Amino acid sequence: MPEKFTNVTSITEFLLMRFPDDKVLQRLCAMLFFLIYLAALIGNLLIITLTTIDQHLQSPMYFFLKNLSFIDICYISVTVPKSIIKSLINIHSISFLGCASQVFFVIFLAGTEIFLLLVMSYDRYAAICQPLHYETIMNRYACVQMVIISWFSGCVYGSLHVAGKFTAHFCGTIIVHQLFCDIPSLLMVSCSRNNILEYILIIVSCCFAFLCFISMVVSYVYIFTTVLRIPYAKSRFKIFSTCLPHLTVVTLFLFSGFIAYLLSYSLLPPSLNPVIYSLRNRDMKVALNNIFGGKMIPNFILQYFK
Repeated sequence: MPEKFTNVTSITEFLLMRFPDDKVLQRLCAMLFFLIYLAALIGNLLIITLTTIDQHLQSPMYFFLKNLSFIDICYISVTVPKSIIKSLINIHSISFLGCASQVFFVIFLAGTEIFLLLVMSYDRYAAICQPLHYETIMNRYACVQMVIISWFSGCVYGSLHVAGKFTAHFCGTIIVHQLFCDIPSLLMVSCSRNNILEYILIIVSCCFAFLCFISMVVSYVYIFTTVLRIPYAKSRFKIFSTCLPHLTVVTLFLFSGFIAYLLSYSLLPPSLNPVIYSLRNRDMKVALNNIFGGKMIPNFILQYFK
């Protein structure tokens, strides 16, 4: 197959970057990715199960957390399993449609997660700064609406990027220097003059992500101001502890976004979000203990939750 093409219709597939050529290293990398994927899958499925069946975990915070866990499962499943399988069977090509689909779902899910993290920061603001009106502000209808808007916005965001990228012409090689299809790698193999729409979308996306980040910062400024007015240190710590997991996840998400293209995958959020939100959460510990009847969980795990 020739390496250079004049337009997008000539391309039927792309060649993805492979794992190390050494067979032993290939298997080690595949095993590591599989273990990380399995841990992320189990952790997020556990959160979804607990927040669905336990009646004490039906507050808006856990409703949003359940959606976040589902997003993380989908997000990590879009790229990791396919890359592991292709590495083991030594096939590194991906069809044009498969590449476009991968780009859409990655951006769609990442965009949805940004919107959902913004909603979760608003939930913490309403709970701490407007406690008397919290149930009215964050009623079930409002929560469902916010989640639907997050998913819809992510879908539109992904669709615009796919339209902007895959209607352009590809003038470079078909080799994508990444383990999966992503916008930065595809920009390197396309004609720069045809990427105007995509560059505009990237600039708009960065501006919107920055506005979301500023909104979260403003929310937490109000939250910290309110918490610091509480006279009792124990109460301040208890309230602050409900915000710490969200702050950590937001920081992790933004940090991993910057390093994702350097380390090939953004595996950190889907893998660590269950740990951040669950290990130190007393309600999650009680729910987990109830499921297993307090008999099947090792004592050292229960001690870690305390």
